[in-house]
Amino acid sequence: MEITASLVKELRERSGAGMMECKKALVENDGDIEAAMEWLRKSGLAKADKKADRIAAEGRIVMASAAGKAVLVEVNSETDFVAKDENFVAFAEAVAKVALESGATDVETLKAAAMNGGTVEEARQALVAKVGENVQIRRLARIESGNTVGAYIHGGRIGVLVDLKGGNEELARGLAMHVAAMNPPYLSPAQVPAEVVEKEKEIALAQMSDKDKAKPVEIQEKMIAGKINKALNEVSLTGQAYVLDTNSSVEAVLKKEGAEVLGFIRLAVGEGIEKKEDDFAAEVMKQAGLA
Repeated sequence: MEITASLVKELRERSGAGMMECKKALVENDGDIEAAMEWLRKSGLAKADKKADRIAAEGRIVMASAAGKAVLVEVNSETDFVAKDENFVAFAEAVAKVALESGATDVETLKAAAMNGGTVEEARQALVAKVGENVQIRRLARIESGNTVGAYIHGGRIGVLVDLKGGNEELARGLAMHVAAMNPPYLSPAQVPAEVVEKEKEIALAQMSDKDKAKPVEIQEKMIAGKINKALNEVSLTGQAYVLDTNSSVEAVLKKEGAEVLGFIRLAVGEGIEKKEDDFAAEVMKQAGLA
């Protein structure tokens, strides 16, 4: 079968692979475009495997939502340059939609979900072949309830979901923005682990001056309790000053609106991944034979 320019163009548009790769795929498969697609996928798999051990700590947090449910997905790349590539962005956003619609609750299930005539994993492998970097779907977070779910993405780098009982969508989004900005480790002071409370007590005792230690025991206890409460509020969503109204605490805003935060999720790109630090000066000197 003759391998025409229009056939190569069609395969290129469908696969996202380079022109020469598409032509070779068609030649290898006698012009059968479906077989050529499979050939490219297999080729992409080989390339993806070679790149799988590279550290992918850049990328995007993407979100998809519908009434009462929302998902966050972290898709990683090796460089920020690829994270901004339109093919990478389109893939990440498509994966988020698949995650929402498929009901997947973990990455492995998401990878096996249907996407673009194949699976999410096959689409990932094809993207690796196209952008030339390791691309990984690292995390999936989901909230599905009968409540209002607030969702917020900040610059593609931070994503937040908030499960809000009562209140409204505006408040839910505002709270999601607050979590993105302030990153509270805990929902409320009551949820702070006992060992953290004990550590704050030790710090409060160590900070007491000789003058404070000379005061009656009951006064000392009140001073220590005050410092502990302040510290616990600083690490708790409800105890923090609300970023959209710093004259009020989140707890006060929730009380005013008759609302309650049942939980929240915050993902930031690359958190917890040990990034490789490249010494470019040393690399240049090595290549120049000076090191």
